[in-house]
Amino acid sequence: MAAVIDAPEGFAPHFRQSPLTNPWEPLYSRREDGVVAIGFRAGEAHANSRGFVHGGMISALADNAMGLSCGQALGESASLVTVNLAVDFLGSAAIGQWLEVAPAVARTGSTLCFAEALVTADGEPCARAHATFRVVRKAA
Repeated sequence: MAAVIDAPEGFAPHFRQSPLTNPWEPLYSRREDGVVAIGFRAGEAHANSRGFVHGGMISALADNAMGLSCGQALGESASLVTVNLAVDFLGSAAIGQWLEVAPAVARTGSTLCFAEALVTADGEPCARAHATFRVVRKAA
């Protein structure tokens, strides 16, 4: 029997796991229009002591989605390192809500890449983020 995916149409299990995000699974992603959106159904493992999705988790996933999106824009010859990350929290997100990080690549260059993201909880804005990434070219 196949696992049930609790995500909107177009989302599939996230293709990029890491030791940081493994405890937050299941995470989902959607590749569309050159960007990588990340989403998840908020559960207890995502919450702070007040019962809201932790801002650190929102920040980390926004960083991840923006970095992956810049990486798609630059191609496989580059990797990225976060130089600056700014997150404005516009509202809260509760257990049971679908959170989605929708990134946009603002500009790419040979040494820096800039991106932004809107984070929504059941379609309502809960955070926005901006990031700068250092482009590190991979050895040929």
